[in-house]
Amino acid sequence: MKKQRPVNLNLSTIKMHAAANASILHRVSGVIMVFAIGILLWTLSLSLSSAEGFAQVKSCLDGLFFKLIIVGIVSALIYHVLGGIRHLLMDLGHFEELSSGNASAKLIIALWLVLTVLVGAKLW
Repeated sequence: MKKQRPVNLNLSTIKMHAAANASILHRVSGVIMVFAIGILLWTLSLSLSSAEGFAQVKSCLDGLFFKLIIVGIVSALIYHVLGGIRHLLMDLGHFEELSSGNASAKLIIALWLVLTVLVGAKLW
């Protein structure tokens, strides 16, 4: 028995709700942090190796490209922590309905953007 169901293969027509976007962003921020560990360990190792290494890391931090990388790493960390707190609260029974789940996701995303701008301004 073959069922004739409509198939929508055009992904641009699918609109995900805020909770789905928050979940995807939480996973993406986790992957970014895994790769960030290598960058952070390299800079730590170089800065602790010698005075010249420390000066080299300090000069890298003055550059625009490295500042953007650091802001990206801090942004991923901020989002992952906020998303993790949201998931912990969901495990305790809060935000289980669709409306409250979407509201909490929008709040987390808004907090993430505000905190990222504040940290970016402070680091710059």
